[in-house]
Amino acid sequence: MSGQLHFEPHPGLPGVAVLTLSHPGKLNAISVAMWQRLREVFDGLAEREPQLRAVLLRGAEGQFAAGADISEFPGFRFEAAGLHDYHEQVIAPALQALLDCDVPLVAQIEGACVGGGLEIAACCDLRIAGAGSRFGAPIARLGFPMAPSELAVVLQAAGAATARELLLEARLLDAATALQRGLVHRVVPDGEVALEAQRTAERIAALAPQAARLNKQTLRRLQRGEPLSEAERLEHFRYAASPDHREGVQAFLEGRPPVFRGA
Repeated sequence: MSGQLHFEPHPGLPGVAVLTLSHPGKLNAISVAMWQRLREVFDGLAEREPQLRAVLLRGAEGQFAAGADISEFPGFRFEAAGLHDYHEQVIAPALQALLDCDVPLVAQIEGACVGGGLEIAACCDLRIAGAGSRFGAPIARLGFPMAPSELAVVLQAAGAATARELLLEARLLDAATALQRGLVHRVVPDGEVALEAQRTAERIAALAPQAARLNKQTLRRLQRGEPLSEAERLEHFRYAASPDHREGVQAFLEGRPPVFRGA
């Protein structure tokens, strides 16, 4: 069995979907088929599902993901062209689909968040971790470096100092250290991770989805150091007459909670 991704609506939260990484017996190690499915799910997700307000990403059976599926490596790792295609045509597009997704992404991190699991978590907007979770990319023990596109993702989330430590020492960080370094946003007791991640998604879903998507688009541009043209700045403010904008301001003036309908 090569592992699976399950993508489905959250049973109790309208507007929230759940993606579950599942590879029984392998700590949800990510196979090629799982990487490909990840890209399929997130490519164009915001456009396909305009009512979607948040996605919760988690691993099955109390583990996030313990990297790539090493049992597949002998089939492609020892020849440059195949290795290039694996990292640049399989993993990189999957991570880019996550990064490009305008829907807010919340990582529910339990247990191992290592290698490819760390890369997936790093693409999420908010990372909620259990106290017993651990983070790293100890691939130097396997004799290879991190691919450039993947390192860019980890570098953005972890910072240069922590990325060097993870890669050059093959060190695993505990949750408290990951929080101190800014790699995760909150750490809660292991038994409360699912609930806190769900509450995070619920808070996001209660807010204006249009605002969340516009904020993600602008954040991406600014993080890449790409200034907006005057035409793009003008386009940004076209939300002025939108129902969500009117509802938010009117609800404040009337002293009531807003009810955002989205697209």
